[in-house]
Amino acid sequence: MLPAFSPSRLLASQQRLNFIQRGSGGPNPGLYLILIILLAGQLLDRRTLPPTEQIITILLCFVFATTIHEFMHAYTAWRLGDTTARDLGRITLNPVMHFDPFGFFGMIMISLGYSFIGWGKPVPVNPNRFRAANFVDRKRGMALVAIAGPISNIVQAAVAALSLRLAGYGEQDFNVLRNTAENGGTVTYFLAWFFWINVLLASFNMIPIPPLDGGNVLSGLLPLRLAPAFNMIRPYGFIVHYASMFRGWLWDLIGPPSSLLVAWLT
Repeated sequence: MLPAFSPSRLLASQQRLNFIQRGSGGPNPGLYLILIILLAGQLLDRRTLPPTEQIITILLCFVFATTIHEFMHAYTAWRLGDTTARDLGRITLNPVMHFDPFGFFGMIMISLGYSFIGWGKPVPVNPNRFRAANFVDRKRGMALVAIAGPISNIVQAAVAALSLRLAGYGEQDFNVLRNTAENGGTVTYFLAWFFWINVLLASFNMIPIPPLDGGNVLSGLLPLRLAPAFNMIRPYGFIVHYASMFRGWLWDLIGPPSSLLVAWLT
């Protein structure tokens, strides 16, 4: 049975989506000067660095969580019919294939205790290659590709929480275990941080402002007449995110969903 199209829907089905890169992509080149200025300002603010074990653990958690996050974007796009990421070798759990030097630098800065944003190498997606009947369905496909990343972070957090629960730790122990490896050993220390990092990544990435996944999901769900106007803010998304971070608004955005996820998963 063939689907019925209205004239406007049929017209939309003949449109093409531009080849785009989605994912936790970095800022455009014009913003790197701003990042350098922000970095210099933070480095001038002398602070005590976290313990070495915490720095290494947080960095490893970011690498593992981001690798799986980007893998799921690539895998979902492939399942929808786009082989672009697969052809580039992105359907892999090899962290090297998802490495972005500037995003990794951001992960290092976060691990050292500075306010920064890190990301993995954006996954290229061509929605015109989706096995979709029309333009609207391809838009929804992009939303599915986008949401696959945060969902993977929630699953990773759930696995870490379940592992700690099976080891006999309760919800009240999760924060204590992140203080030092002496409280529960190296493995539990890593799991406690892995849980928290994935909760934060899921909450942050679902902020509905491009280029974050939440913005891409919202763009895919908006009516055709509204999506183009919404996507106009994409080039300025990182400015908005950094501004909210330094003004202290970022936690107001990710705090409630993070608390909800912690309560739900533990």
